[in-house]
Amino acid sequence: MSPQQLSPSVRRVAIVGGARIPFARSDGPYATASNQQMLTAALDGLVERYGLQQPGAVGEFVAGAVLKHSRDFNLARETVLGSALDPRTPAYDIQQACGTGLQAVVAAANKIALGQTESAVAGGADTASDAPLGVNDSLRRILLEARRAKSPGARLKALAKVRPGHLVPDIPRNAEARTGLSMGEHAAVTAREWGIAREAQDELAATSHQRLAAAYERGFFQDLVVPFRGLARDQNLRPGSTVEKLASLKPVFGLDHPDPTMTAGNSTPLTDGAATVLLASEEWARERGLEPLAYLTAYETAAVDFVGGHVAGGEDGLLMAPAYAVPRMLERAGLGLDDFDLVEIHEAFASQVLATLAAWEKRGLGTVDRARLNVAGSSLATGHPFAATGARIVATLAKLLTERDAPARGLISVCAAGGQGVTAILERA
Repeated sequence: MSPQQLSPSVRRVAIVGGARIPFARSDGPYATASNQQMLTAALDGLVERYGLQQPGAVGEFVAGAVLKHSRDFNLARETVLGSALDPRTPAYDIQQACGTGLQAVVAAANKIALGQTESAVAGGADTASDAPLGVNDSLRRILLEARRAKSPGARLKALAKVRPGHLVPDIPRNAEARTGLSMGEHAAVTAREWGIAREAQDELAATSHQRLAAAYERGFFQDLVVPFRGLARDQNLRPGSTVEKLASLKPVFGLDHPDPTMTAGNSTPLTDGAATVLLASEEWARERGLEPLAYLTAYETAAVDFVGGHVAGGEDGLLMAPAYAVPRMLERAGLGLDDFDLVEIHEAFASQVLATLAAWEKRGLGTVDRARLNVAGSSLATGHPFAATGARIVATLAKLLTERDAPARGLISVCAAGGQGVTAILERA
């Protein structure tokens, strides 16, 4: 292989379109839907919309889920086999907590940029309703001992150790393994350290609902959302949300300190859903008469030491990695916040969005005009199926950029469990 083949030129990666199912609150309309069923519905919507049924139409499918059963071990490939996509399409899983959907987009984009494939679909799905229940660890050890036993008597002796308490399953918790704190409790620590006020959080949450409702009313999501199991729009959406209504809710996180500020209204609910994005080379899109919505031009990941780092200062909080990723990405791209027409920050919690904005300002990036922030609503209104959020944001931002005069540029910031962050830049030429 020649040196030129080892170092191919980097191509632009087009965001052609996206499709997702409406997001639903956990234990609601999708209570019996699996990750695979939801992801298949989103993928089929994309296949139908862009005519991807023919053999070899898509080079690869990359997707993942955060809450996975053992049956989901090959989720992406099984989704392909159950969809209208060519069954010969290769697929693989990826997982980076809440950054999964955006990281899947990055993985697919890298292969297109290097000429290893012409097109790919990226996405993710998660169900909080059908979360896996683990076998009690003590019971697991007993069962393994029984399996290893060399005689029926030894096997019975091992099984005789089973007690009623062993039958209680291990239920998954939204908590960090190294701290024992839930994501909400970690966010409450960050909110205190940054002095994020309750009213500011409620205002951000109310605005998210109002903007999402307006986007639905003007038909913005008509070619992005595929109806599923009786839903045609996100179930968590509350068009009538106001600061006054949200102010009546009681705090649910940070209750061990005076004046807690985080409520169910300014935090994302547990959610079920799936989303996909179609990416391609410019040549692939041109041959099919498809106009790219935008181009993925930069991306950056970061992580913080939320366990042993300077958490008290606020900058190493669990959800604060974008405070490091975005400055690095902008420096590499030679850009500042003022160079962006639109900014999309995943709204895990209103307090986390506000802390991220404050951290960017502290690092000298400047302020973000709220009129450019999450202009079609975001996770506080749509809900947050962990692995689906990144793909939702990419497709939404890409389409939003088409509504602006070219050139236009958008910034994406997604925080993730484990103290990680995934960020990206989309541009419309």
